[in-house]
Amino acid sequence: MNEFQNTPNNLIPSEDQSAWADLVICRVEVDLPNWLSQLAGGSNWQVYSESEYDHSISFLLRQGKKEAEVTLFNNGYAQVDLNGKSIFDGSITSGTNKCAHLSYYRADNGDPIVLN
Repeated sequence: MNEFQNTPNNLIPSEDQSAWADLVICRVEVDLPNWLSQLAGGSNWQVYSESEYDHSISFLLRQGKKEAEVTLFNNGYAQVDLNGKSIFDGSITSGTNKCAHLSYYRADNGDPIVLN
């Protein structure tokens, strides 16, 4: 008897497949001023503009004469430019960033999902 369903890679047991069918909402919360202080130094970074796109949101911040652009993508990836020079390009949810928090919720009822 075959306990695996007929899937392209046969890696998902049939009893576990229903868990993968649920829709999940992923939310990333970022403390931009503190994160930028860690990346670029200084404090009192202030957001003065934001633009939302289909797959990302961009923030313009300034601190005195310094200007930064932070682009956060829906998948947890980020790019940060300081005065036109890239200072960060990678995942903000890798676990090393204390200013970013990743949360998961069930799409059907909004209940939080806790991952081990």
